[in-house]
Amino acid sequence: MGMRTAGGADTAGGARAGGADAPTVLAVDAGNSKTDVAVVTAGGRVLGTARGEGFRPPAVGVGPAMDALALPVKEALAAAGLSSVTHVSACLANADFPVEEERLGAALHARGWGAGTEVRNDTFAILRSGIAEPYGVAVVCGAGINCVGMRPDGRTARFPALGRLSGDWGGGWGLAEEALWHAARAEDGRGEDTALARTLPAHFGLATMYDLLQALHLGEIPGRRRHELSPVLFATAEAGDRVARSLVDRLAEEVVTMATVALTRLELLDAEVPVLLGGSVLAARHRQLDEAVRTLLAARAPRATARVVTSPPVLGAALLGLDHVGAPAEAKERVRAFFNESDGTDGSEGSERSERSDGSDGSDGSERSDGSERSASGNGAAG
Repeated sequence: MGMRTAGGADTAGGARAGGADAPTVLAVDAGNSKTDVAVVTAGGRVLGTARGEGFRPPAVGVGPAMDALALPVKEALAAAGLSSVTHVSACLANADFPVEEERLGAALHARGWGAGTEVRNDTFAILRSGIAEPYGVAVVCGAGINCVGMRPDGRTARFPALGRLSGDWGGGWGLAEEALWHAARAEDGRGEDTALARTLPAHFGLATMYDLLQALHLGEIPGRRRHELSPVLFATAEAGDRVARSLVDRLAEEVVTMATVALTRLELLDAEVPVLLGGSVLAARHRQLDEAVRTLLAARAPRATARVVTSPPVLGAALLGLDHVGAPAEAKERVRAFFNESDGTDGSEGSERSERSDGSDGSDGSERSDGSERSASGNGAAG
């Protein structure tokens, strides 16, 4: 579970708006690259929204990170005509362990934005945004990879998601590193030949892996651009390269392994349950990856349904907050409709996708991954 402050039941203190719409929720989805904030009422009205920069306490410190977060929070509260709310529901990147949720929750609560505060890892926002109730598992593969699950009774399943340190494999950054490794060894003769040795340097207008490695080493190509190589890997796999295809297959294995472990922990492996797929890598619906994930999941959890998340994660933070204050189902649907409409997702296969997660079946912000067309916390999973 996420961190909950002494504000607890959220029945005292906190701002109220609109009479019958009380109480109010401040929803925060703070990822590594951007932050989205919304103020919503228990009646389903969205009073204010704002966007800010990424949330990176490990890089800048908790205090400066909270200062940066304060800018969009104050903007959204001002738009709502409030100075504080009943409950703060914050889904934060880099809240990878419960102890981090507690520390960040305490720092957030000290800002006085709500009578009660609950902090969760940002992957929970993606999960909750794609389901009608807090029930299911989500695997998010963007810059990194992560997986969480939850049941209505409050039980959750999660992973540390610290990258290789915690046993993870995959994500856009990990795929780029693997592709570079195989391509370098192919060119110098230590490894199996692969078209990656040509497609990776060609992406940067270079002729050889030697040239690419030198450019990366000397900083002529900034290290942050390595993520551009993940789509090159998928294109090379689509063209039939054996090594590239093997990396895509391994990613599918990792996605399904994380999902089935989470389902097992929650005693849902044999249940009818949604498994949500989010993040830029899974949202891209690369044919080989998408088909492999569905095939493996069908074999290991036959009653699970794979869906691709389409709604913006701040919706998930808002829904978690509305769950907490006991908002009725119709209020949650109004909030969902607002964010799906404002994000340009209407349930169709061709809808524009959000930066962090995408796709929709028009009712719960997710799209079945059953053959129809359809993306990191410690390792940047959501990117």
